[in-house]
Amino acid sequence: MNLKPVIRTIPNWPKHGVMFRDITTLLKDANAFNYVIEQFYERYKNIQIDLIAGIESRGFIIGGALASKMRKGFIPVRKEGKLPSKTEKESYELEYGRATVEIHADAIPKGAKVLLVDDLIATSGTAIAAANLIEKLGGKVVECAVIIELPDLHGREKMENRNYKLFSLVKFEGE
Repeated sequence: MNLKPVIRTIPNWPKHGVMFRDITTLLKDANAFNYVIEQFYERYKNIQIDLIAGIESRGFIIGGALASKMRKGFIPVRKEGKLPSKTEKESYELEYGRATVEIHADAIPKGAKVLLVDDLIATSGTAIAAANLIEKLGGKVVECAVIIELPDLHGREKMENRNYKLFSLVKFEGE
């Protein structure tokens, strides 16, 4: 299935020059949403995975659905200040400043193999911060799975330079 037609592009959002890739149109299309979950399931069903971690907020949707299908636990990776118990945090650079993600300090058992899920990878700052948190707690990131990859922003190379593998379903190159 070609996913590009069910992903809405919003020019100049959240700021001028950005082509925002919106998956809400994909999520409301039952065939497309189920296709995404099925593609991820087929890729990971025979790989040792103990937990699935999803990055706020769209990674919660995809990761939660996949965790349910795979019968695995789900771990939320949230923006700073959103988790109620003791957390570990990791900050990363944005074009316009810094951001921080957190995970509960007791979320990942030592040695757990974790699949990290999000909707999109651009520069990889959020994904690398989330992967670092998983490893800080003693987990091992099996792979990072995303629906959309923006190759022009070199997120894959940055992930691979830190020995994190990336799998994406669709690429928007130079678009």
